[in-house]
Amino acid sequence: MKHILVTGGAGFIGANFVHYWMDNYPNDTVVVLDALTYAGNLASLNPVKNHANFKFYQGDICDTGLVETLLREHHIDTLVNFAAESHVDRSITGPDTFIQTNIIGTYSLLKAAKKVWLDEGLNKGKHRFHHVSTDEVYGTLEPDAPAFSETTAYAPNSPYSASKAASDHLVRAYHHTYGLEVTTSNCSNNYGPYHFPEKLIPLVITNIVRNLPLPIYGDGLQVRDWLYVEDHARGIDKVLSHGRVGECYNIGGNNEWKNIDIIRLICRLMNKYFGDNPSLAAQFPGARSVIVGKADELICFVADRAGHDRRYAIDPRKSNIELKYQPKESFETGIVRSINWYLDNEMWWKELIEN
Repeated sequence: MKHILVTGGAGFIGANFVHYWMDNYPNDTVVVLDALTYAGNLASLNPVKNHANFKFYQGDICDTGLVETLLREHHIDTLVNFAAESHVDRSITGPDTFIQTNIIGTYSLLKAAKKVWLDEGLNKGKHRFHHVSTDEVYGTLEPDAPAFSETTAYAPNSPYSASKAASDHLVRAYHHTYGLEVTTSNCSNNYGPYHFPEKLIPLVITNIVRNLPLPIYGDGLQVRDWLYVEDHARGIDKVLSHGRVGECYNIGGNNEWKNIDIIRLICRLMNKYFGDNPSLAAQFPGARSVIVGKADELICFVADRAGHDRRYAIDPRKSNIELKYQPKESFETGIVRSINWYLDNEMWWKELIEN
C-alpha cells in the first residue's frame, strides 16, 4: 500500500493519473493538492471524489508549510509532481507565472520532502519523489534527426520549456546533494479525456461541433510524438515500481504526426460520426460543416507561434527495456476514444469555454 500525494491532480494529466491509480490500486491513499488555476478543474475528479481513500486540498505548491503538513498528516511516502503551468503560448505572453510555479514551486516541494522524509525521518525515510517533465526541455529536432533520449542535452526554446528544464535540474540536484530518492519522466505530447480545450486536439474537436475555425500555426508541418494520457499514467506506474532511483525515463507514444495531418484526421472521423449518427445533429445543432461532411472547410492558417519548435520525438527504448513499458493505444485508436469522450462530455468542456 502507498500513500501518494499528487500535486496538480486536478489538471489534465494529473486527474487522469488519479483515475488510473484509484482504479488499479483502490486500497492506496491518494491525496491531491491543486491550486485550481484556470487549468485545474475540480469537476475532473468527480468520478473519485467520494472514494474513501481520496482527499482533495486546494492550495499552492509554493506553500512549503502546507506541503509539509500534508506529508506528515497523511504519512505520504510517494509524491508525484504534475503541478505546472504548461501552455507554451501563455508562457510567451506572460512568463512570470511559469517561473513561479514550475521553478519556485518545484523547489518548495523538494524542500518540504527533504525536511519531512530525510530530516524528520517520516516512514523511516522510505519515500519516492517523482517529477513529471516534458520532451520540450530537449529543444527541437530536424526532420531526420534521432529522437530525444535520456542523454540528449537540454536546449529549451520557450519560457515554458526553460522553466521545466530548471525544475528537472533541481530534482536531480536534491538527489545527488541530499540523497532524496527521486525519479523523473519526460513525456511526449499527451491527449485524451479532461484535456483543457485550448490545446490542439480538444480545440479542434470542440470547434468543429461549434462550427468555428480550426487555426493551424504556420504551415502546419510541425511534428509531435503523441501519447494517450492513460498510457502516460501506466508509464509513471512502471517508473514508481521498477525505476531506478536518480534516473530519468522517457515515456513516448511512438506516434509522430504532423499537426495538419492530425486536424485532417479528426475532420474525417467527425464527418463519419455525424454521417453515421443523425442524432448527433440534434445534440450539436451548431455543427453545420460536420453535419454535411465538410469539417475540413473550417481549417485556416494563422501566423506561426514565436520560436515554434519544428519537431519533438521521444526515444522510449530505456523505458521499454528497463521497465517493460509499452503504450497500449496507437494514435488511431486513442483519437477515437478522445473524440467519443468529448462528444459524450459536452457539459465538462462547455463550462470551461464559457467561463
